[in-house]
Amino acid sequence: MEIITEAGIARAELDGDGASARFLLALTHGAGGSVEAPDVLAVRDAALRLGGMVARVTQPYRVRGARAPGSAARQDAAWVEIVIALRELAPGVPFVQGGRSNGARVACRTAAAVGARAVIALAFPLRPPGRADAPRPTRVGELRAARASGAAVLVVTGERDPFGIPDSGDADRVVIVPKETHALKGHRAEIAEAVTGWLPTVV
Repeated sequence: MEIITEAGIARAELDGDGASARFLLALTHGAGGSVEAPDVLAVRDAALRLGGMVARVTQPYRVRGARAPGSAARQDAAWVEIVIALRELAPGVPFVQGGRSNGARVACRTAAAVGARAVIALAFPLRPPGRADAPRPTRVGELRAARASGAAVLVVTGERDPFGIPDSGDADRVVIVPKETHALKGHRAEIAEAVTGWLPTVV
């Protein structure tokens, strides 16, 4: 499915049936990544087993071939347009959104604007790599803003993520995957299990 936004064309890969869906989940990629990332696919699989409809969204800047998302305000505005179009596919059901890394930040920043019931934040990046001694950055405010909007927030992150690990108080649940890095490549079963155990409690 192609979605036209002010920032350009977005593409959504759709799985599940909107007519019978228990909820709608929109997922997106990291800054230079794709919706084929292993952790994104793990969340998709878990949501489908729970009876959801899933849209994996490639944002307009990636459709254009750019690796950097550019302005956060423009990225967020495009995401809101994308969600409005997607919600027409499964009207009246709870809406959940999420993403990995930069996509997790977008999902948190826009939770209030789109009325998300919940947010799934994969590998949420708290700080630049190698800055373990840096004070807690303002990015943690994005997680907390999502919670303040009324959305439940699940964070799944790697034990060895150089971008930092949110504290338990920054989200409703923080799941740390042992031996994983920011990529979250090798533990799809554990990631799916985290979603499967949490998502039914919030939708």
